[in-house]
Amino acid sequence: MDFFPIFMNIKSRQCLVVGGGKVAARKIALLLKAGAQVQVVAPELCGEVNDMARTGQIKHLARGFDDKDICDTGKCDHVLVIAATSDQATNQRISELARARSMPVNVIDQPHLCSFIMPSIVDRSPIQIAISTGGSSPVLARLLRTRLESYIPTAYGKLAQLVDGFRSKVIEKFPDAKQRRYFWETVLEGRVTELLFQGNEHAAKHALQTAIDEDFREEHGEVYLVGAGPGDPDLLTFRALRLMQRADVVVYDRLVSQGILDLVRRDAELVYVGKERNNHAVPQENINQCLVRYAKEGKRVLRLKGGDPFIFGRGGEEIETLKENHVTFQVVPGITAAAGCSSYGGIPLTHRDYAQSCVFVTGHLKDGTVNLNWKALAHPNQTIVFYMGLQAVNVIRNELVANGLSDDTPAALVEQGTTENQRVHIGTLSNLAEIVEREKVKPPTLIIVGQVVTLHDKLKWFHPNTERTTSFQSARGRQA
Repeated sequence: MDFFPIFMNIKSRQCLVVGGGKVAARKIALLLKAGAQVQVVAPELCGEVNDMARTGQIKHLARGFDDKDICDTGKCDHVLVIAATSDQATNQRISELARARSMPVNVIDQPHLCSFIMPSIVDRSPIQIAISTGGSSPVLARLLRTRLESYIPTAYGKLAQLVDGFRSKVIEKFPDAKQRRYFWETVLEGRVTELLFQGNEHAAKHALQTAIDEDFREEHGEVYLVGAGPGDPDLLTFRALRLMQRADVVVYDRLVSQGILDLVRRDAELVYVGKERNNHAVPQENINQCLVRYAKEGKRVLRLKGGDPFIFGRGGEEIETLKENHVTFQVVPGITAAAGCSSYGGIPLTHRDYAQSCVFVTGHLKDGTVNLNWKALAHPNQTIVFYMGLQAVNVIRNELVANGLSDDTPAALVEQGTTENQRVHIGTLSNLAEIVEREKVKPPTLIIVGQVVTLHDKLKWFHPNTERTTSFQSARGRQA
């Protein structure tokens, strides 16, 4: 351990910063956030530091560093010193003087001159996490902080405040230290935390008080209806990741990729309820009752659905059943396939020069037909996105053309969008069926129809290792 990690209380204490540039500005901002009184010595200030001086947040001495800034103990009482100048000799001198007087000193980007270093911080006040590489790689520390930020909701600060407000009550109720530890471990992994993270602070306080009053009874089960997004695990929300790590049972469908399943709790029970066209592994009614049954057993159930649960995901039907059976649940939206696949395919769904509206529709066949308002869909300045339309490409083409769209209207098939197996097939309404047959396109595939498709070649940016993007000219274009 090269540096001893501590947290210093500098509220209302004097701190010295030598230097007034942008690097110094970042350090000054942190000191002010911690409540310090900051004195800055610098001939000139950058705009940000100058604003701090102008508004009275800091005291500015408009000159170069003088030994007396540290040596004259009658005039200064600094609890720490930061050197942020561009002059090596000045920085070294500041370090020597401060160390001689046992003042904590930090010299920017020169750990060998420091008696303390500034860590990368995850701030969930009053919770704080400091990350340090001992000055060897500040960039790596920031990358680690970014990773932690994604796993630690901002509401943890409120949770810590809530716990602090109930500490004395819990000590009184559970005088034994082991009892208290068990109580807090269970409560902080349960309903109280979830309520607070949902933004319901009043209900969280009530649940915590109830847990104390009722001698800590076993909690009831709950269902998390979570959108897994279009395939790329990096597109999961922070809340989705957190609940995936909490679940006892995971009920998932065929659109949830293996990369996403790898992120759920290792010892969770996995239940596959995937459905394909004309092959429903588990009927929807059985899925609904499955969620109820597991929750009634007191388990935390993660219903993991591809895309967004409320966009052609039948999530509404599932929570209706949960409501009827008085099962507690929460819903976490996901990035729907239309947004994810179009973005990764380089096809904006709207563009002021091509499309001023966008419609999501299902192309899933029922009794051999696709019952849609084709007249409302067939507008030249509108983007149409078809979910589950692969088996209906001929119907889609015929109905749109019959209702006014040209055979040459650009169309795209985005196959396994956002994943490393993504393929983007560009064509027109006239040859959609030809593309499907020739390229052996398989689900999950999204169909995008509209002039925005012409932007693909210009805006495509995602190039997975196995990408094969194909392009088919319209019949008119081939004849030309």
